[in-house]
Amino acid sequence: MKRLFWLGVGLAAGSYVARRANAAAQALTPAGVGANLADGLRELGAGIGAFGAEIRAGMDERERELSAMVERQTGTRLPSYADALREPAPAAVPAPRGARPSPRARARRAGA
Repeated sequence: MKRLFWLGVGLAAGSYVARRANAAAQALTPAGVGANLADGLRELGAGIGAFGAEIRAGMDERERELSAMVERQTGTRLPSYADALREPAPAAVPAPRGARPSPRARARRAGA
């Protein structure tokens, strides 16, 4: 019975060592090195993205705090950064007196 136990232990240890050696050999091939490099770059990109998201969240929070402080002290509302980036609505420019509409404009009115 003792021999059977040690045979099982030897088989398990041999299997473990063979798997680890195969994985190490695979990691040293060009494909394995490329896969490890790709995994590392993927993790780096995810970390940079998370860092950027944290920075943006902190900036937004600080902007709200500063806007609230200015609004409390001055009584006027400041536009947010997103409001400042939005393009203003185009103002309707009246046509000069006596100007004729373009043929295209007339065609649209006739079809409408």
